[in-house]
Amino acid sequence: MKNVLDSVLNWVAQNFRKDASKMLIWTGVAGWTLSSLAQVGAVLFNNKISNEKKSFLVPQEMADAAVNIGSFFLITQAAKRMTAKLFSTGKFAPKTVRVYLEKNKDLYANKLGKLEFDLDEVLKTHNDFPKEQYYACKNFGTTLATVGAGIVSSNIVTPIIRNNMASKMQQNYISKQQVDRPTGMRV
Repeated sequence: MKNVLDSVLNWVAQNFRKDASKMLIWTGVAGWTLSSLAQVGAVLFNNKISNEKKSFLVPQEMADAAVNIGSFFLITQAAKRMTAKLFSTGKFAPKTVRVYLEKNKDLYANKLGKLEFDLDEVLKTHNDFPKEQYYACKNFGTTLATVGAGIVSSNIVTPIIRNNMASKMQQNYISKQQVDRPTGMRV
């Protein structure tokens, strides 16, 4: 068991050490997925819930899962990519990188801040570039953006979408129940 855990930890370290935001996104997706599976399982295996109610609750929980996971992933991934792009174009940069770019103004003055400019490519050709500071700052910035996007997604966007969907599902369910019952009976 120790070897398996070591292998998993080594894999995580190798894949996420330069990009903590990537780890946050994937652990968030994994957390939402496991939480959603637990919620669906709780409904399915609860003997106190009638089959009629389960036929409504299970699809609702699955729709909630899709909204939770989808909005979290899309919003956090978009925030991470936008922030990373701001760093790679030089719009955001630590002081050491700005000083380096200022010293090499003749090479980068017309490129800095443009979408096609990529500081990551500069790293490959210039050994004197302050790589560690750049990557540390970029990693911090994208991680911060990912955390913020996760909060916005989980606490603002997801509840709005989920409540809207649940309301429509409930209205459809009630309408179906009224059609299926003989006239004169109330739900």
